[in-house]
Amino acid sequence: MDSSSDHSPSASLHSPGDVHNVKFCQWCGSPTKHEIPEGEERLRAICTSCGKIAYQNPKMVVGCLIEHDNKVLLCKRKIEPSYGLWTLPAGYLEIGESAMEGAIRETREEANAEVEVISPYAQLDIPLIGQTYIIFLARLRKPHFSPGPESSECQLFSLSEIPFSSLSFSSMVVTLSLYVEDMNAGGKPKFHYVTINKRPGTSASDIHAFTLDHHMQS
Repeated sequence: MDSSSDHSPSASLHSPGDVHNVKFCQWCGSPTKHEIPEGEERLRAICTSCGKIAYQNPKMVVGCLIEHDNKVLLCKRKIEPSYGLWTLPAGYLEIGESAMEGAIRETREEANAEVEVISPYAQLDIPLIGQTYIIFLARLRKPHFSPGPESSECQLFSLSEIPFSSLSFSSMVVTLSLYVEDMNAGGKPKFHYVTINKRPGTSASDIHAFTLDHHMQS
């Protein structure tokens, strides 16, 4: 789940929102300067020719936590980063689709599975890498799934079998940990909001280099 070319979240933690990385105007190609525009508080890349400002915004990642026979469906990644590690089917939201539509599409692409969304389950903000995850609870419309082009395996895991030591990203660790806690506390999933603070300089696949803030649930 991490690289825009393969519809997955970003592979590096080198401050993708660093305005100094924007050196040329995306509209006219002229060099940019880096200043704080009047009335704003953040440093921006401003075109030295046409004057347009390049605003950088977080990317939204959407996916499904699929329940079936008291198990959850995971995919083993066949692409970098986190090649060979397990993930929920998820990836970048595309222009023109809703978060739910994107989550259903990603599930179809990565697991060849058709799902029915039940409800939103978690919103995870990761400020350091400029990503927000929206994960939906879903169920299989038919008990059929198989690896898509970006997956080498798809498998159902009981709660006790979830391979926490072999998950792909901290977002997956957090989501599945919350789900297991919910199930063990009474079997009814809650909605969770949490901020994942990644440790600067760590790789996307370092699944334990984070702290959690602002955990809210309902």
